[in-house]
Amino acid sequence: MLDTIFQALFENEQLMTNLGLVAVMLLLITIFKTPWFKGKVGEFLVSLAAKIHLDKNTYHIINDVTLPSGEGTTQIDHIIVSIYGVFVVETKFFRGWIFGSEKEKIWTQTIYRNKYKFQNPLHQNYKHVQTLKQLLQLSDEQIFSLVVFTGDSQFKSAMPENVAFGGRYVNYILSKTTQVLTEEQVNSIIHAIQNQALIKSFTTNRAHKKHVQELRTKQTSPVTDSSEPVCPKCGSSMVKRTVKRGEHVGRQFWGCSEFPKCRGVVA
Repeated sequence: MLDTIFQALFENEQLMTNLGLVAVMLLLITIFKTPWFKGKVGEFLVSLAAKIHLDKNTYHIINDVTLPSGEGTTQIDHIIVSIYGVFVVETKFFRGWIFGSEKEKIWTQTIYRNKYKFQNPLHQNYKHVQTLKQLLQLSDEQIFSLVVFTGDSQFKSAMPENVAFGGRYVNYILSKTTQVLTEEQVNSIIHAIQNQALIKSFTTNRAHKKHVQELRTKQTSPVTDSSEPVCPKCGSSMVKRTVKRGEHVGRQFWGCSEFPKCRGVVA
């Protein structure tokens, strides 16, 4: 009788252990498939490429930075600081074919016969650049926007030089050979970013996601006289303007308050 009881307990313990392992494996598989995890993998690969191909004494990489910006926050995947400029890097983990151009507001991802629309990442990165530019008091010649795609994706459109796939993005950085910052300025910039960056935490990420969702809601809401939309290119406020020439003369539209630096428009 005792032998039977002990055998049953042992078998049940093994069963529970096996069930626990299966549950853990299913959880990990679920996590691995999430956009969050894929994004983190892409960011890791971009950071790794910088460490391998860029001289650490010349190029200083700061990963996953959340900075206060106006009424909310802006989250930057990577900032690479050097005497040749500050490079603001936006990472995208995609698969399939990618269609788009520098000035198009919306790009297209094609997976077999399915097409998905997404915001031009250069426009998305514009706000990141402007936030840093204002924070660090930099000129246009001292700061550069750079978008890096990772994952099983392929460009099907001619991309501008500051959009690259995988580790090839370092070629764009290395192409900048004119010194635009002193060593003292580089150290000061790194110190300023580290001092202004919000502490990495679940609360910080949640607050940033809430701010992004609010911006998206404003951008997709109907335009009325009582609601001012947010610029789809840089996130700044919009002002109502009137067409003064052409076939649409007299028609009103919303234009970015940062014009002519930004030419975002909402009809």
